[in-house]
Amino acid sequence: MATSDQLLVVIDPVARHCDGESVRIAKDVLSAGATAKVCLPEGPEEFARALERRGARRPVVVGDDHALLRTVTLLHRRRELAATGLSLVPVGGGLSLARSLGVPTGAVAAARAVLDGVERRMDLLVDDSDGVVLGTLRIPSVPLVPLQRDGAADGREASPVGPWLRVRQSLARTLAARPARPPHRPGPGSSRLRVEVDGITLVDLDRPVEGVCVTPGDPGVAEVEVRPVSVGAEAAPLSASGRRVTVSGAHFRYQADSVVSGPVRTRTWVVCEGAWGLTLPVAGGAAGP
Repeated sequence: MATSDQLLVVIDPVARHCDGESVRIAKDVLSAGATAKVCLPEGPEEFARALERRGARRPVVVGDDHALLRTVTLLHRRRELAATGLSLVPVGGGLSLARSLGVPTGAVAAARAVLDGVERRMDLLVDDSDGVVLGTLRIPSVPLVPLQRDGAADGREASPVGPWLRVRQSLARTLAARPARPPHRPGPGSSRLRVEVDGITLVDLDRPVEGVCVTPGDPGVAEVEVRPVSVGAEAAPLSASGRRVTVSGAHFRYQADSVVSGPVRTRTWVVCEGAWGLTLPVAGGAAGP
């Protein structure tokens, strides 16, 4: 069970504006169960200063997926992530990442998990620009229109979280007397990318792909799936697992958790095993509201 009763409760401004009642409930539960210092930063700079001055207090973030990602990014870049256990009370609009990590999405259940839960060590996917991925990495087949959110994790563009971002762009226009394309030429929803896993090429530039997805696998390993473009019959996905994933080719954007970055010509991600800790309910504990 959680051993520290000294908490630094950092409440994201978006959470306060989005759901003040849930924020109030979380503060009441946490303050009743531990010695809690509450911080109400107005922006990313104050958010960062609050974490920097936390002392021996265990940080508790009250906010959405963006707030969690911002916190992990800040601590990673300060090289303090390995020694700092995090807790989260999800409040806000985008909570799919928190839910996938096993954090209760109800304010009461999440606050109780902060007080009574256990720390679980998790892998972190770190890229060659010092960016981090907590959940899923996707390389979309078409450009995404990002939604700018104040205080994004590292200045990158933020887009809404959700599977609808993977919907392919369709061409609804009917074009008459258009010359046929060669069968091997990629369509508007495809890319030519080289994907390497632990130095072994999974797909090369000569085979257009619809998308690439990287997800956490066994400890220390990422699962990689490449969806080739179908020509006639449905093309089976190509999959591999490993610690190091390199994607290169024409300029492409990628979605790491809820953040869209790029364009880049090449990017390498490495799995850092057990790089960060998150407090979760004990086995069999409540995970809902």
